[in-house]
Amino acid sequence: MEFRYQDPYPIQKDDTVYKKLTSDYVKVEKLGDREILTIDPKGLELLAEEAMADVSFMLRSSHLESLRRIIDDPEATDNDRFVAYNLLQNAAVAVEGALPSCQDTGTAIVMGKKGENVYTGVDDGEYLSKGIYNTYQKRNLRYSQVVPLTMFDEKNSGSNLPAQIDIYAKKGDYYEFLFLTKGGGSANKTFLYQKTKSLLNEKSLEAFVKERISDLGTAACPPYHLALVIGGTSAEANLAAVKKASAKYYDNLPTEGNEAGQAFRDLEWEAKVQKICQESEIGAQFGGKYLTHDVRVIRLPRHAASCPVGMGVSCSADRNIKGKITKEGIFLEQLEQDPKRFLPATPPHLEEAVEINLNKPMPEILAELSKYPIKTRLKLNGTLIVARDIAHAKIKEILDSGKPMPEYFKNHPIYYAGPAKTPEGMASGSFGPTTAGRMDVYVDEFQSHGGSMVMLAKGNRTADVTNACGKYGGFYLGSIGGPAAILAKDNILSVEVVDFPELGMEAVRKIEVKDFPAFIITDDKGNDFFAALAH
Repeated sequence: MEFRYQDPYPIQKDDTVYKKLTSDYVKVEKLGDREILTIDPKGLELLAEEAMADVSFMLRSSHLESLRRIIDDPEATDNDRFVAYNLLQNAAVAVEGALPSCQDTGTAIVMGKKGENVYTGVDDGEYLSKGIYNTYQKRNLRYSQVVPLTMFDEKNSGSNLPAQIDIYAKKGDYYEFLFLTKGGGSANKTFLYQKTKSLLNEKSLEAFVKERISDLGTAACPPYHLALVIGGTSAEANLAAVKKASAKYYDNLPTEGNEAGQAFRDLEWEAKVQKICQESEIGAQFGGKYLTHDVRVIRLPRHAASCPVGMGVSCSADRNIKGKITKEGIFLEQLEQDPKRFLPATPPHLEEAVEINLNKPMPEILAELSKYPIKTRLKLNGTLIVARDIAHAKIKEILDSGKPMPEYFKNHPIYYAGPAKTPEGMASGSFGPTTAGRMDVYVDEFQSHGGSMVMLAKGNRTADVTNACGKYGGFYLGSIGGPAAILAKDNILSVEVVDFPELGMEAVRKIEVKDFPAFIITDDKGNDFFAALAH
């Protein structure tokens, strides 16, 4: 066979709408008979700074249109519509620029493709990192990155650095970028399965997808943009394609393969996987049709002895934005500036929520919750204690040393969350729930000491939590994952640090809430909404 080079990912067009940031920082210089695009490194810093700012507070119009379609779909459940409506309201709050759309403002990720005729004269990663740093310092974003000092000792970096920056060489005289901020919840729902040729038939692949969709659950804040990538020259190549496909970066790939091994979208399987997701009835967090907005299925070449399969999502905080630098200037993808236009004139009709007074003694709160079945929609009013991963580990250390459970953990419901910075003049920064499953290991022990009797977070949990709640009379309440800005604006009245202040966003806090939305997911009788759905 004759040599033939194939661009592995032949993106056929770019139909992105860009806005121009500036004509500064770029010039064209001659080097012999070649024209070189020379970029002042300050231009890289500017682009990264603006990209991270826009993507933290705005979303793509297509994403918001998809949320509106859920509300208008007669087959959507009340739960689907309730989540979609809340997410649109959240977008309308976030776009004002004070409260980011999600409290987990993510790991900053930059993928760049640098043309051979582009010159910067510096380590581009340094200047891109400085731009990212600027935004996280100036805006009300959260520092989520922890850095290792030893194998087991860590501390928050205090800047949200380091970022993940990957730069590739390509032909041409321009520089193109994809910027992402990936929250921990959606990053944790990236899966790699090492399969074989036996998967590659209609029956086996369909069975595999049906089985693995349940791995996603709701912890990463659906509705999702789901990516399924089959094949890859390595496991790393597969997962890199998953991330880019979930960000719609590969939407304009070809829709058929060739003998040189080009990547392609399989539209038939996209429709099949979307149907499987709808029929799962997991829905937009609390049951229904809309686990996913849409699906991208990418087929890649593979080693004959290896068939990596990757699955991942872009969550309801669909934070992806493109940029480019050309001889005409510096450009950034235009995100939606008026999300309110996607809101319906009237909210979707829902049954009235049950109001729960959190300021009653814990036995009375438990008795009140015990009156209602799983899936009951609630409005919470009163005091919550906020604690997540490191705080739970600290409290376990207290118990292991023979000391008693802190009274605040016994007297109040526990909200698994960590806030973004508080804007000036507001009670709270963006403050949505984190993934409940990371705290599952603590529940039985804590409840045996009278703590964590009511827990509030997002996503499905293990049978260990259901069993503990049945044994000790506890409850797990599900909060909507995603609308962190509107929760801060409308539902959180005050925030106060009560323990472990040195932990920053992981410190234990006491917050006062009003009409805070939640659902009963796991009750004191051994019932669990997600387990019931699975059967």
